[in-house]
Amino acid sequence: MADLFALASDPTAWAALGTLVVMEVVLGIDNLIFISILSNKLPSAQRARTQRIGIGLALLMRLGLLGTVALIMGLTSPLFSAFGHEFSWRDFILIAGGLFLVWKATKEIHHHVAPEDENDASGEPATTLTPWSAIVQILVLDLVFSVDSIVTAVGMTEHVPIMFVAVIAAVAVMLFAASPLSRFIERNPTVVMLALGFLLVIGMTLIAEGFGSHVPKGYIYAAMAFSAFVEGLNMLTRRAKSKMRRA
Repeated sequence: MADLFALASDPTAWAALGTLVVMEVVLGIDNLIFISILSNKLPSAQRARTQRIGIGLALLMRLGLLGTVALIMGLTSPLFSAFGHEFSWRDFILIAGGLFLVWKATKEIHHHVAPEDENDASGEPATTLTPWSAIVQILVLDLVFSVDSIVTAVGMTEHVPIMFVAVIAAVAVMLFAASPLSRFIERNPTVVMLALGFLLVIGMTLIAEGFGSHVPKGYIYAAMAFSAFVEGLNMLTRRAKSKMRRA
């Protein structure tokens, strides 16, 4: 208890907490886009509940992983060398997660470019996706991002309570933003393709990281922000033209 009070009165601890919260929220954007696209394939009545369950279980998984920090850091130990790079379990997790993301994004792009029986008679998406299969996919991808973010967090602070608070704060933001983002994506179909493009880039980045080629995430997020800005201008242009036609 005394250690916690000492930590709470340490300015460097608060600085580390603020930095970690921002980092977790930024890293969570990738996961949130995936969750929004995935949940929009479900009937509207099941979306919010599926999002809450998926994000809630992801929180429990992240907190459980934080309780095994030593094990997570052990995943960075080299197993063997190939192609001039020492591969670890973390590398395999990143490569597998990247391949899963590329496969999923490519499949969704194909579905949107060449839809087949897109809606049923009630207007709801016609899909074989079930809430629990969506939750499993959310957890699989969250596991990949969790391992990567925990390794990064350990490099920023040695205090596990700070990591716990940062993860809880980031997941709270995800819970708050999941439904509005899903509704926004559903109302703006062109944003779906942009988001899927983001997921492809993120998947390829994870694969590159797994093979030892570090890609500064600042470049990735700057490109995503610029693309989102351009799409925002396109949306404003379409709205203005729509108003002119109605006038």
